Amino acid sequence: MVQNTRDKILTTAEELIMETGNTEVTLDQIASKLGLSHAALYKHFRNKQALWEAVATLWFNREIINKINIPSSLPQKEQLHNWLWAFVNAKKAAFNTNSKMFALNTEYIDNNPPALRNVLTSAYREIDSIMGYNDPKLEKSELILAAFSIFTLPNFKDTWNDPEYDKRFEILWNLIKNGI
Repeated sequence: MVQNTRDKILTTAEELIMETGNTEVTLDQIASKLGLSHAALYKHFRNKQALWEAVATLWFNREIINKINIPSSLPQKEQLHNWLWAFVNAKKAAFNTNSKMFALNTEYIDNNPPALRNVLTSAYREIDSIMGYNDPKLEKSELILAAFSIFTLPNFKDTWNDPEYDKRFEILWNLIKNGI
């Protein structure tokens, strides 16, 4: 029951963001649409920031992470290369498919490094699993993904459709592959 209510809150928040076209949706609007009290939302999220992080994480996992499927039978470095390539292309596709929703879902995260790290945790876990690091802090995975920031951070989205995008990715991959 608790998870159902949490899921409904997240879905409603995302729907309201889409309907209004901005992230200035209030907790009162969400509660009202669900027929809950404002205070009831705090049973599921400690504050508005936690709710927006959860909405961004839900969107990120659905639109980016869950669209990546790399065979685990590949050699480790090839698997990582293919996963990173699929990841950057999933982000690019999310931007190209619906740039407005991409912007709305990344607006809050862009200027909040702790929230960004929380949203990216699923990506770090994937990299950690591929590489077999077993790093509880996911530091090595975070650094690998950070190296590809020009292909992943929304601040660089205007370069994602450049004709030499794939060539630039391979140049970067070749710079780091021997160090991982």
